Amino acid sequence: MSLELSTIAILSGKRCSPWSAVSLPDINQLPMDIITSADPGSRVTLIGTAVNTVLIVIKFTAGILGHSHALVADAVHSVSDLFTDAVVLFGVSAGRKPPDTRHPFGHGRIETLATASIGFALIATALYLGIQAGLDIYNHTQYRPTGLALLGAAISITAKEALYHYTLHTGQLLKSQLIMANAWHHRSDALSSVAVLLGVTGARIKPAWYILDSVAALIVSFFIIRVGLQILTNTMRELSDTAPPPEILDEINRCSLSVKGVISAHDLKVRTSGGAYQIEIHIEVDGQLTVEQGHRIIKKVESRLAGALDDFDRVIVHIDPAEAKTVDQP
Repeated sequence: MSLELSTIAILSGKRCSPWSAVSLPDINQLPMDIITSADPGSRVTLIGTAVNTVLIVIKFTAGILGHSHALVADAVHSVSDLFTDAVVLFGVSAGRKPPDTRHPFGHGRIETLATASIGFALIATALYLGIQAGLDIYNHTQYRPTGLALLGAAISITAKEALYHYTLHTGQLLKSQLIMANAWHHRSDALSSVAVLLGVTGARIKPAWYILDSVAALIVSFFIIRVGLQILTNTMRELSDTAPPPEILDEINRCSLSVKGVISAHDLKVRTSGGAYQIEIHIEVDGQLTVEQGHRIIKKVESRLAGALDDFDRVIVHIDPAEAKTVDQP
């Protein structure tokens, strides 16, 4: 099972070339609905909220009537999903607003903070499940669940795994770490329901196997904690302005140097906000060029980087004169 999440933007298949350049609009002039991309992100979250609400009712009912304490605990776990769904809706809508006078670099860090809260929620959920499972093992707690509990767990697994794939796919399309983190919260629900299914099945086959429920829940809690820690680690890298991997920096340098008129590039600084790159770079050009010629080179560098990087937000290009060097004018 892959637990790998990454806030690092991946390079597209396009290489640095004149054909990878794109026209850069003024970000302050873009329509609100284009920047926020709220429709798909909100839609997948609202669908998740509706499914979670139905599952909470099903699991509480099946757990109580089916004499399964584990399924009731799983229903309590599902209640936390309503909180995370609210966080996602807020993070997606607020985090993708365009820059304004008070937030000149945009609102991407709001989405980052919301992603971190999902990580904390996953860890808290896992600790609750793990401690409860540990106590049940220690106390040799026994339950006599019925087939209704088995049905409730099976419905939960099917629905939550489907939600996981749907949410993850949407998050990848939108390049939203927040939505992808919420997808893992759906999967944590599915895994906890798997533990319930194993315990209920084991207890119905052979009452002496009642311990399977708690053992499975304990194992699942460790997997969920690992995912939560991975999400928090990635968000901390972004909040602390950690630079992306060397291969990303090398690609940015190569793209800049591929522009005609650029002699060298240095002092590259890159940070991530809301999963998108914010870049600052110095380039050297022929010191005899006019201001207008230098400006054209800067715009070509900006366009080349925007066309080569999937998760490009903005770039600030500083121009320095290269004395006693000659370069073909653009």
